[in-house]
Amino acid sequence: MKLAIRAAIAALSLLITASMSFAAGPYGSISVGNWRGGAYTNDKTGAFANCAAGATYESGIYFMVSVNADLSWVLGFAHPDWQLSSREAFPLALTFDGQSAVHVRGLPIGAHLVGVAMPTNSSLISQFRKAKTMTVFAQDHLFQFKLNQTAELLPSLINCVVSIRKNGIAHATEFAVARQPAPKPSATAGGSAPSKTAKLGTKSGTGIVISSSGHVVTNQHVVSGCVGDIMGSLGGEAPVKLRLVSSDETNDLALLQAPSPFKAVAAIRSKPVRSGDSVIAIGYPFHGLLTSDFTVTTGIVSSLSGIMNDTRYLQISAAVQPGNSGGPLLDTAGQVAGVVAAKLDALKIVKATGDIPENINFAIKTGTLRDFLDNSAVDYQTADAKTELKTTDIAQNARAFTLLISCSAPEETASAKRPD
Repeated sequence: MKLAIRAAIAALSLLITASMSFAAGPYGSISVGNWRGGAYTNDKTGAFANCAAGATYESGIYFMVSVNADLSWVLGFAHPDWQLSSREAFPLALTFDGQSAVHVRGLPIGAHLVGVAMPTNSSLISQFRKAKTMTVFAQDHLFQFKLNQTAELLPSLINCVVSIRKNGIAHATEFAVARQPAPKPSATAGGSAPSKTAKLGTKSGTGIVISSSGHVVTNQHVVSGCVGDIMGSLGGEAPVKLRLVSSDETNDLALLQAPSPFKAVAAIRSKPVRSGDSVIAIGYPFHGLLTSDFTVTTGIVSSLSGIMNDTRYLQISAAVQPGNSGGPLLDTAGQVAGVVAAKLDALKIVKATGDIPENINFAIKTGTLRDFLDNSAVDYQTADAKTELKTTDIAQNARAFTLLISCSAPEETASAKRPD
């Protein structure tokens, strides 16, 4: 195993040097969680090359992080079963904790290894350090990595580089930097006592099966604040664990993925809706308090813009409640015409105007949805207008692609009066 690691780290030097070299090492050691490594030198010149550490995942992928002598950093992914023939760079999308994707390029180095030279960007390094998960989308494949102890790993690698540059390879030692515990809040600081651990409650919303690869789209605020697993369940079927692939807080969309495909996939309406078109909203409002099944409400498209003329949204008259968020807004052919997102805050309007608003709700337009899916590299289905169906048939068809989304969340988050 050590020889395989040395070969992989040596191959990563191709991203920095012009010719193949063999790595000697490790000198000293880096031991952080499951990450193992140390300092390495160029066998031909004896010069210090980099500090690197790696860990093997259950998938068999060996994931490496290398900080070079000039403090640039490189990621490496190796698997003994890979047979990479092309030496041309190809695009990858890295996503940390479901945030906006970072677009980089991977270079196949040999048959089993891909190296990724990372941009020198302090915010990106900080993002990597803080992240709990990282997803890598490359050549139609999606890989997910738990980033355990990365908050300690990068400082340890940098400490290794700085120490070797200052003291030389002969003085290599243990380079791991212990993470400093956060200071405990003082009972007298600011006159407030330490906060108690937040109690967890159940948070729920709705999702739409959007691809044949098991992708599910919902609102970002449905999964924001989730602690632990996010679960999705079709009516009458056992729940499955969903992983967060990407999210867009600005447009309130999130992409999840199940471990295996679903039987049915929703199709997105290819043409925009018009004012006055009939629509059907399907979702799981007040799940457990009302019915455990989904609900169906009907209405029309009241306006082609939301609050303050926000053109990302449709205004609809179909009734929605907390829990409808992320669910499908369907046209009369059963195609997705939008993603249910919000309802007008009636109490605020009453206080401002003295009148009670009725039937003013909002859905994200399909244009915004499609842009989000395109940016997330998800293949989805579109469809032209078909013969109108009965509402009962639309609801029956939607049962196969409309999920209840649930997770545990702090009670103040789970019960927050989000306008949804």
